[in-house]
Amino acid sequence: MLGLAPRSALAQSDETVLTEALVLRDPDIPVAGNPDGDITIVEYFDYQCPYCHKIAPELRQVVQDDGKVRLVLKDWPVLGEVSVIAARMALASKYQNKFIQAHDALISASSKLTEPRIRELLAGAGIDVDRLNRDLATNAKAIDAIIARNRDQATAFGFRGTPSFIVGKFRVPGMLTMAQFNQAIADARKAAADKQ
Repeated sequence: MLGLAPRSALAQSDETVLTEALVLRDPDIPVAGNPDGDITIVEYFDYQCPYCHKIAPELRQVVQDDGKVRLVLKDWPVLGEVSVIAARMALASKYQNKFIQAHDALISASSKLTEPRIRELLAGAGIDVDRLNRDLATNAKAIDAIIARNRDQATAFGFRGTPSFIVGKFRVPGMLTMAQFNQAIADARKAAADKQ
């Protein structure tokens, strides 16, 4: 698969942080794409990662074209304090049912992120920033727990940076082209069918 020799990360894991349920179906993480899709792609990303910005439109297109892919977006802020601020604000937007809008606004930003710029982008995406601030304060422990869980998973998988992916049950670190995403999805579907 993709010449990357990915291993079935979920099958070999005995750590609770890598349970299939928490990696693929964490109820605290909003889902993009088809929520009932037959294959899940999990992306570990950072809003300041230039590679995450570059790959976002292609990943979105692959998910849309396929129609049967669940996309789970896991904030893994590894590039400093502004990354943490962006992740926390995006996750707080889920309490307005606007995580995807927040994610899209931040991941497609062409300018350098600062806290005021993050607030501006989120407001421009239709997010009530005053409510976001209240939700962030009220739910700080839950939001920080999600970020810690995502970090622990990424570390346990041996990922070295963003973006990194789980496609089906396969670990795929690094950038992929649209064709490589499509091949990874096909390989994951074949692996799932072979187990039945």
